[in-house]
Formats: sequence, structure tokens, C-alpha cells
Amino acid sequence: MSTSQHPTIPLDAESSAALARSGLEYAVVDPDSAGFEPFLRSVSRGFLGEEPSADEVESARRALRSRRLTGVFDRAGVAPDAPVATVDSWISELTVSPERTLPLWSISAVTVAPTHRRRGIATAMLTGELRAAAAAGYALAGLTVTEATIYGRWGFSPAAWASHVVVDTRRARWTGPTAPGRLDFVSRESLPERLSAVHERVRVRRPGAVPGWEGRWRGVAGLTPDAKDAKNIRAVAYTDTAGVERGILVYTIAEREEYTEHELQVRALFADGDEALAALWRFALEHDLVGKVTAELQPPVPPVQWMVSDRRAVTATLTDHHWLRILDVPGALASRAYSGPLDLVIGVEDALGFADGAWRIRIGADGEASVERAAAEPDVWMPVGSLSSLLLGGVRATELATAGLVRGAGEDLAAIDGAFAPAATPLLDIWY
Repeated sequence: MSTSQHPTIPLDAESSAALARSGLEYAVVDPDSAGFEPFLRSVSRGFLGEEPSADEVESARRALRSRRLTGVFDRAGVAPDAPVATVDSWISELTVSPERTLPLWSISAVTVAPTHRRRGIATAMLTGELRAAAAAGYALAGLTVTEATIYGRWGFSPAAWASHVVVDTRRARWTGPTAPGRLDFVSRESLPERLSAVHERVRVRRPGAVPGWEGRWRGVAGLTPDAKDAKNIRAVAYTDTAGVERGILVYTIAEREEYTEHELQVRALFADGDEALAALWRFALEHDLVGKVTAELQPPVPPVQWMVSDRRAVTATLTDHHWLRILDVPGALASRAYSGPLDLVIGVEDALGFADGAWRIRIGADGEASVERAAAEPDVWMPVGSLSSLLLGGVRATELATAGLVRGAGEDLAAIDGAFAPAATPLLDIWY
């Protein structure tokens, strides 16, 4: 199913009925209708943002036109056309192994007004999204979260981590490779196309990654009406000796009281290959009048720490970033390549029923998996959230067992760890 078809998927009838019993209406919002502006205002309020201007409304309308926008309405309230809760969703794809992807039901903009808390609205919306995804044949749902305590109740669990990197450039003398290509400043107007081209090549090789979209790249470039720091945004591109553009760095510089110690803040750093990565990081660290470089959504162990003389000049603060939810066990587990053989029955506990049951997973010497329902007693038990965390290989079954989130014999857990070990560390390098 293409993204353009996604808005036609009907809303879940069970959630609609549950909300109706509470006097609420569950409805799709047409992005080209007058209802889009109050929808966007509700989203902004939910994330503590400012009221969007008319230009910002039109920019968001352009960016969200291909998504299914859903609102919950209290028609008896003083603002019956403004949703008291929101969610948007669309069809993307997740890289599960290098060069292998799986369709992903992506979820964003989940808000519930403080005036309407504890009425089952979030449960109706999230279970409605999952039931709609499962009914449409999707094996996996995903989201990025602002609060880590909310989404576990619906079976989501972190599967890819990212780090916030801070580099003290006064201590970080460059010891990494010297890239043979060239760096050039490029215009902000050219960035959406440039970012898309490089990111698209990179993301299909990185488990946990998803495609970007024009609205995301325009935001990074400061080309949207809400970009308050647009005039401070600069970018450089790295081109290799064959003339191929391999990397983009987008950044701002925040002034500090000490004139030689300003802060270079990375907005995006995408590198197609080691050469480009080294060239862009070296540019950032050796920038004139900069004492600190900061960058979000970097690998859990950032490669830059191996490129400077003092590794402790690089501080990486880890956070869970990409949360996944398996809906179809065979479809999800058979989608990726594996690092070793395995033959086990895994028992999955899923309160919502999608993944519940016993599943035999057989992985051959070729790294391919077959998965089917099993009548045998499971060798290993886990909740669906644990299986979702294990999917990309960035989490180990033995670690989850320590926390009581997987149950099984030590040799079976070790076998899962060996088979699920990823070809590359999972990373999601954008928000969605």
C-alpha cells in the first residue's frame, strides 16, 4: 500500500464506539478542510508550542497532506470543532537489516487535552491505530516519544537508541583520517534535495532508520515559517574525488560570552561513508571560535570519539529513541537477516492479542528465518514489548532476562543473542 492510499483506511469501529459511549466523536480530519487549522492548534497546544500563524498552518498542511489525521471531538464543548485529542499516522518503512526494509505503520502527534484526561481517550486512539494497522496487513508499528512512561502499556518498547553528543573542542585535537574530497558551503534553499539524496542512501543500510520527507528536510534547512533561527543556519557538503556528494552538515553557531568559545550546534549530519563522516566532523571540531560542538541523534557509541586525541572530550548521553510494536510475529521476524542459526519456540504475551501465542522460529545457515505458530511448550517466554525490542538486534535477550522481561534457560537466551546480533548498530537519526 502506498502512502497516498493510507488516509482511506477506515477508523477502528471498536474505538469509535468506545469514545461515543463517553460522548466523544472519533473522526478523520481532511488536511484540505477548514478543520485542519484547529487540529494543528490542538497538536501545538499538546506539545506546549505557540499558536501557529497562518503561514505555519499552510506549511504544515503541505507537509501533512499525505497522512491520516485523526481527532477526538467533544461536540458539547465551547469549541466543538477543535479536537480534544489528536493522532496522525502514515505508511513508511523501517530498515530491519542492511538493504532490507519492512513497511511500518508510523504514528505521531499523539495528544490529549489536559481537560479530558483519564477518560480512556489515549487508549481508544492507540488501540485504534494498532487495530487499523493489523487489519490492513502491517506487521509493525512505530513511533518516537517525548515521554518514556506512556507507550509501554500498548506493547511499544524501545528498539534503537541514540546519543546526544557534546565535544569540548579545546581538548579534542583531531587524530582521525584526512578525507581526500572537498567541502563547500551550500545554500539553505538547496538543502531539502541534498539532505534527501544523502539520507536515502544511508538509511537503507542502517537498522532502525526510516525515510525522511520534504517537510522534515525543510524544517532542518530553516525553510519553514516557524524557523526562528533560519538566518543563522549554514551548511557544508562533502564531495568525494569522483565528484559525488557524500555528506551534508547543517549547523548553527550560538554565541557565548567568551568570544573564542561559541557553540556549534549540529542540526543534521548525514554521511554516506567514512570519508564524509570524518570530513564533516573535522570541519565542526576545527571551526574557528568554537569551544563546544553538540549533536543529537548520533550513534550510541559515536565514531567521533575515536577521531580525537582525548576520548573524554566527547560526552555521549544515551536515550531510547525508536519504539516499535510487533503486530504480526511471522511477518516481523522473517523480514530481517540473522547472524546465526536458531530453532526455538518463543511464547509471546500480548494483552491486545495481536502477537499472543507460541511461535517456532527457525533460522538457517543462510540467515533467513521461517516463523509459524507452534503447539509445543515455549522454550522462552516474553511480553510483546520485549520481542519488539529484540527485533533489530540492538537489545540482548540476556539483558532483558536480568530485568525479568524475558524468561528462559541461559543457553536459549544466548542462542537468541547470537542469532539476532545486528550487522550494524540500530539507529534512528531523525524524529517522526
